[in-house]
Amino acid sequence: MRVDAHQHFWRYDAAEYGWITDSLAALRRDFLPADLAREQAAVGFDGSIAVQARQTLAETEWLLGIAEEHPRVLGIVGWVDLCSSEVEQQLARFAAHPRFCGVRHVVQDEPDHAFLLRADFQRGLAQLARHELVYDLLIYPRHLRVACELVARFPEQRFVLDHLAKPAIREGLLEPWARDLRALARHPNVWCKASGMVTEADWERWRPEDLRPYLDVAFEAFGPARIMIGSDWPVCTVAGSYAQVLGVVTGYVGALSPCEQAAVLGDNAARCYRVAR
Repeated sequence: MRVDAHQHFWRYDAAEYGWITDSLAALRRDFLPADLAREQAAVGFDGSIAVQARQTLAETEWLLGIAEEHPRVLGIVGWVDLCSSEVEQQLARFAAHPRFCGVRHVVQDEPDHAFLLRADFQRGLAQLARHELVYDLLIYPRHLRVACELVARFPEQRFVLDHLAKPAIREGLLEPWARDLRALARHPNVWCKASGMVTEADWERWRPEDLRPYLDVAFEAFGPARIMIGSDWPVCTVAGSYAQVLGVVTGYVGALSPCEQAAVLGDNAARCYRVAR
């Protein structure tokens, strides 16, 4: 079974999706399960993990409702306020749902670069393991060293790094991102999504070979047993089609063994997020 480990849904509303700026104007419309199903059918993908795009409890509730109606949505990485004194109640509200498999906070937008080390955030994060929930790291390269400190403090917690931490592909820079990514990968409780690369490249002129050096580093660091393919649909569509974006990784893993290919293209996501297939 092939699983897209990272995609989003929304009913577009300018007030709710302020992060969709003028440069992303093509995303100012609805993107819903029927749209994704058509894209997946064309490339032979069977299901996905839907990830939050708004930091509200209503968003998490809405995504879980989608998962109930659409079996192809295998799991939901939602949002709860990990810094809140009510985080336990919020988690209890969602964790009983069989499709609720993880939590994400948009750390990349926090003005505090050490946000991941805040005491209130870590108190909330400490609650996830008891519910067997993953935490998705949405960060930039500048946050990788702080992320290393975080994951070392929570060795029993499963973490997934989104989008390879968004390296500077457009500028062709590997360091210090590569060094810090390797350091994060030394922690066995961290997985990595090969996703979100095309939007860090030149949207109009990128080629698969532009992304290969970054995939080389990620696969060397994490190995095929801890990397999962993700599209970042529909955000990725500003730079390429669904088929083109997934084709970067499916083409890259073509040199791996059949078992390793199966791991990257679906098995790792199912195992990490513990979703039924």
